[in-house]
Amino acid sequence: MNRLTAVTLAAWAALGLTLSAGSALAQIAPSSDAPVDVTADRLEAINEECRAIWSGSAEAVQDQSRLRANTITLINAKTAGRCGVLDRMEAVGEVFYVTPQQTVRSDSAIYTAANDTIVMSGQVVVAQGTNVLRGDRLSIVVKTGKATMETGAKGRGKPGRVRGVFYPNKSSTPAAPNPAPVPKP
Repeated sequence: MNRLTAVTLAAWAALGLTLSAGSALAQIAPSSDAPVDVTADRLEAINEECRAIWSGSAEAVQDQSRLRANTITLINAKTAGRCGVLDRMEAVGEVFYVTPQQTVRSDSAIYTAANDTIVMSGQVVVAQGTNVLRGDRLSIVVKTGKATMETGAKGRGKPGRVRGVFYPNKSSTPAAPNPAPVPKP
């Protein structure tokens, strides 16, 4: 089975694992209440750990946002012996996060609900239009939008430092030429 439908979610919940997929993947498209569609080659639910592991070309889509990785793991908080709200979401292996405005690529990404933070690491590349930013580790505080890109390289001229290539905004319409003076009769 490659797709987890609402019916399958209901059956899964009946087996004792409450993942609340909507809140678990709410950060896929933060301003959308659209359903989350998750697909993978395999789903492993480990009830006693409140863990669901989507593996094999895993993909979560919500509205116009998409998270792809080799594996996406959802870990819910355990309270009173039951699985509660989302604690962490981990994406590992060829991670891509794509929205209509930007694309981010990394080796891994971890969303931690307690501090509402996403940390992407390993060959991070952020592209927005023609602008590109590269580094080893990108941290984002979701609520504030504060982002920090880091690398281990230090010092001017050293390879592997944080690098951005930005193109200045240009008008999308060419400027009208100055009209030629009209000769007087």
